[in-house]
Amino acid sequence: MTAVGIDAVEIWTGNLKLDLPGVFAPEKGEDPEKYTKGLGLNASSFPDSYEDIVTMGANAAHRLMERKGLEPDDVGRIDVATESAFDNSKPVSTYIAGCLESVFEGDFHHANKGERKFACIAGTQSLDDAYNWIRAGRNRGRGALVIATDTALYARDDPGEATQGAGAVALYITEDPDLVTLSTEQGYGSADETDFLKPNQQFPSVDGKRSVQVYLARMREALVDYQSVAGEIHLDDVRFVPFHTPFPGMVRKAAMLAYRHIIRDTAVEDELADEIGRQPRPEAFETDEEFREALREYMDGLKETDRYQEWYAETIDPTLTIAREVGNWYTGSVHVARISALKHALEQGEDLSGQKLAVGSYGSGAQAEIHSEVVQDAWKDEIGALNVDEQLEERYELSWDDYEEIHDVHNHNMDVDVESLTTPEGEFVFGGWGRMGEREYEYVE
Repeated sequence: MTAVGIDAVEIWTGNLKLDLPGVFAPEKGEDPEKYTKGLGLNASSFPDSYEDIVTMGANAAHRLMERKGLEPDDVGRIDVATESAFDNSKPVSTYIAGCLESVFEGDFHHANKGERKFACIAGTQSLDDAYNWIRAGRNRGRGALVIATDTALYARDDPGEATQGAGAVALYITEDPDLVTLSTEQGYGSADETDFLKPNQQFPSVDGKRSVQVYLARMREALVDYQSVAGEIHLDDVRFVPFHTPFPGMVRKAAMLAYRHIIRDTAVEDELADEIGRQPRPEAFETDEEFREALREYMDGLKETDRYQEWYAETIDPTLTIAREVGNWYTGSVHVARISALKHALEQGEDLSGQKLAVGSYGSGAQAEIHSEVVQDAWKDEIGALNVDEQLEERYELSWDDYEEIHDVHNHNMDVDVESLTTPEGEFVFGGWGRMGEREYEYVE
């Protein structure tokens, strides 16, 4: 059976940066540590006035194709995952294909194009679609381009405002990939939930507390479902666990839940029993509330153990490095986490070839998916070719007045025209409106 997976990745962050402890917190009258320690965020990325989900996605895809020496004829499928789409009929993938056709010879007329929507999990669903398309033998030797692109803005003064972000991740999916292969086994947790939604509106309606509960519940279900087909997961089997990361503080909760579940009825639980006792079992309690209280006490103790903290520092924390500086990218966030982990390993001189990642994706509404990936021998070349650090360093730092203006520019209910804060170079930009109200784009050398 031929392995299928991610051959290459590229990333494109919005060209603007909002310093959360230095700019956002003082304006809100908040302690900066609410953001840096509570949410786990230092900064958010934002699109300049000439940027949007099309330009960011096209720029990431352009860079990937140029680096890999790809032409349009090498791509048989283009899927865009986004929850920031601006058209209910024409998919974002057609706009991005049009941008790419303006800089490459040939066209994508042969390519199947689509747009995926299921909140933040849509990027992973598009990855699954590409995998299935190739495994079914329908690709005719071509690869698939998967692009996760979002402008994750909240209404002003919304509690989620500090978690905003904007950027895109492009992935090229092929047989015999250079980066990671994908497991056949998957686990799902899915339910009809109302935790985060956008009913015909740009900015989300969010029940923050409920959203955390739903995220954790669906992740637990997905983990149980994955183990039912892939077998038990052991801590030593997995090098990194990239999670969907709306903000790093959320991942702290998901990681604790996963760790507790994985060590139950294992030697690790036995070894920790002398320090914090064994995990509570529901059958030992008369009421659900008594069980939940005992479970909270156990987890409070577990997270303070040296063993858990060492595991978290080695397995989870490296996946959060980029997210701390860019905020939430919705459909791209779990794919940013993967890049962050691999980048960390490269910088530490670690050889990951043959090692396993356990990837936990989530989308509100709600669904979680867990699958595994195996790192391939050429991973160092792929990750070493990225310029993430340069992109983060080159972002324009917003003042508070700048932030208010740029937020208004990207508010679909406002008609605001302001000068760009940066000068585009070697990238696609929004060029104005067409005769039917469509967006038009151009490439700036």
